[in-house]
Amino acid sequence: MCFSCGKTLRWFELVPIFSFLWQKGRCRSCKSKISWQYIAVEILTGIVFLLIFIRQLADPISNSNEFSNFQIFKLLYYWVIFSILIALSVYDLRHKIIPDVLVFSFIILSFIGNLMFHVSGSMFQVLLAGFVITSPLFFLWLVSRGRWMGFGDVKLAIGFGFFLGLPNGIYAILWSFWIGGAVSIILLILGKILPKIQAGTGKSPLFSPLQKLTIKSEIPFGPFMVLGLMVAFFLNWDFLHLELVFSLF
Repeated sequence: MCFSCGKTLRWFELVPIFSFLWQKGRCRSCKSKISWQYIAVEILTGIVFLLIFIRQLADPISNSNEFSNFQIFKLLYYWVIFSILIALSVYDLRHKIIPDVLVFSFIILSFIGNLMFHVSGSMFQVLLAGFVITSPLFFLWLVSRGRWMGFGDVKLAIGFGFFLGLPNGIYAILWSFWIGGAVSIILLILGKILPKIQAGTGKSPLFSPLQKLTIKSEIPFGPFMVLGLMVAFFLNWDFLHLELVFSLF
């Protein structure tokens, strides 16, 4: 429905990307503007779906150019998982909270998928992966009493372990902190530089939100965790040779 006039939208008003462009970013009924968030999320989801499809085509398990029923099911499974993660990221970015219905759906589906596709081996290894991945974040949450890390992020990390197993789940968390740290530093620098540049032009301050950022500002970590998971999932790069370490246990 349109949040402005309450009109129930028809199917042709809900086609990803095309409906937004066709309607020129406005409601057909009341002509109110539709947030660019919708088309941005739709484009991002389409790109992620395409990358997953390409990844599945390159799967060494496949001996032909045609998808088997198992591969099709696995592809659909990944699409569902990443749809949940994208929705979770957008919600956390806007409201600074991770909805339980999304994070628990991710955890449950990740656990089932890990056992089905033999990502980590036995059920004990799957549970161990979840425990190992979430333990450092739980420690940060416990010590800081929620100031350094939200409990939603702790729960999300359990799904990381179930979905990626070891060591990829560890790499996902590492990428999350590295990406989050890099973005935070860039935003802090831009918050100092851009307002000064614009002040010389005499225009209204477009970058005042950035100017308010400090080292103590609260930034949602969920989107960075999902970005880290995507990097680990698509790159599958064992640059610390952790696979060898875990193979010893």
